[in-house]
Amino acid sequence: MTKDLWPKCKGLAVQGAVRQQIAEDRNRQKSRSPYPDAINLPFNHACISSGFEFLKSGDRQPADDCIWAIIQGNNVVIVESGSGATLPAGPLPEWLVHHHQPPLLIGAWQGKALFAISVSSSLQLQPPFFSEPFNSNAERLDIRSLTLAGLARQILHWELQSRHCPRCGAQTERLSGSWGKRCGSCKNVHFPHIHPCAIILVKHGDRLLLTRKAEWVPGRYSLVAGFLDFGESLEECAIREVREETGIEICNVRYVGSQNWPFPSQLMAGFVADYAGGEIEVDTSELEDAGWFGIDALPALPPLRSIARWIIDNFK
Repeated sequence: MTKDLWPKCKGLAVQGAVRQQIAEDRNRQKSRSPYPDAINLPFNHACISSGFEFLKSGDRQPADDCIWAIIQGNNVVIVESGSGATLPAGPLPEWLVHHHQPPLLIGAWQGKALFAISVSSSLQLQPPFFSEPFNSNAERLDIRSLTLAGLARQILHWELQSRHCPRCGAQTERLSGSWGKRCGSCKNVHFPHIHPCAIILVKHGDRLLLTRKAEWVPGRYSLVAGFLDFGESLEECAIREVREETGIEICNVRYVGSQNWPFPSQLMAGFVADYAGGEIEVDTSELEDAGWFGIDALPALPPLRSIARWIIDNFK
């Protein structure tokens, strides 16, 4: 082989090896995962596509048979009964009605109007109403109710953030037939802001690179993740975030799936990568700890509802 052809052939060989690795990863995924593909993860629209219809007209009044997605800080308000936990339905009690902003119609769920409201984090709920953290390990809500609540949280956040034009500061008005807003003064148009993030599983033989933030529940570890920066591809974001937070260099970065993450408005793009060099140096402004963990000795992990856990379970 001539020297001129060698770099090209070497590059093709590397590309072929990466494609083979992706295929092997996906085969393992289908045999292990409770969610066959990333599209089936909670908070992605596929979970509710068969029963949900967007209704972008927020002025309708609730009826006796409507359903409520009630957001209290980082929690969703649920009703517990003998049949399990559900989203509240029907008329709300007086003690709750006077503690929320006007309800916002966001869609129809199984033929019933779905309204979103937020209530104060200091409001004391009365049985059978309970406040369930979105990141609870209990996972009492079924995947569809959880997804509806996440959608409500994301929309309510957008409504709060889009009341005034970021260009001139004047009040905005809703665009008919969409969630977009138009400024009443400069007429600038704005649409919901979705923030892309990369989340990365780094593999080094039979060990995984896991990280921990101080505010997480004791003992829980997860994956490196961070927001996309100006001028970056998602793969470049993955490489930079791992380097900045842990000091580790990675290679063979490969995309495996994504998840809508409405806390408040992220899109998590999942990647798997291989260790390329370096020693762990924890960025203590971001993390409390980071370390290599054997796949047979993993610490407490994120809930199954997250793409972080989905990636770990299916690509370790």
